Amino acid sequence: MQNPAVESRRAFGFLFISVSIAVGAGSVISELAYINHLPLYYYAIIWIGSFGAVFGAGAAKFRKAAPAIRGRMKSSIKWSTGDKAVNGICWAGPFAAIGAFPAFYQYFILLGIGLGNLSTYLFLRKYSGADNREQLVVAAISLIAIPVAAVIDSSLFVTHQDIAVMVSRILIAIAYAAGGAYAFSRKGAGPVGFDPTTSGSLQ
Repeated sequence: MQNPAVESRRAFGFLFISVSIAVGAGSVISELAYINHLPLYYYAIIWIGSFGAVFGAGAAKFRKAAPAIRGRMKSSIKWSTGDKAVNGICWAGPFAAIGAFPAFYQYFILLGIGLGNLSTYLFLRKYSGADNREQLVVAAISLIAIPVAAVIDSSLFVTHQDIAVMVSRILIAIAYAAGGAYAFSRKGAGPVGFDPTTSGSLQ
């Protein structure tokens, strides 16, 4: 039987790569919809369709990966109330700020993904001893992408904000792709701190 920590890492690697493909596809198709002046409701169809197609195509593997993903997530039950609140704010705070500052929503999305994954990584390491570096990779790239996106938006695409938004979404896809690739590339027994009863082979 494969080490449960390795199975968890592979499960999240598959999840991250799937998210990357869905975000990348949705970004490009949304830009095409904008260029062709399609009605706003098409964007909902595009994004739901992108995620539905990707996750639907990988449904069999997701069913096998689900126990390992749940095993990592359920460890948050052990966190203190304060740490749970901090983690929730890191994930939800930037997204909530979009309502107040909609012009900067692409940066807030990167910030939410970066802080959310970073805080989750730190708290999982604190409470479970788990070194889930794929989440750290996603967090680091997402946070670094904020100034990169800002420079690109204010220089190359200052008059083409639709392209600037697409670029920021592509950066999100790159962050998750890098995290997924890192998860699959890691060797050895992997991080400690997982319940060996949670398993879900991706093979």
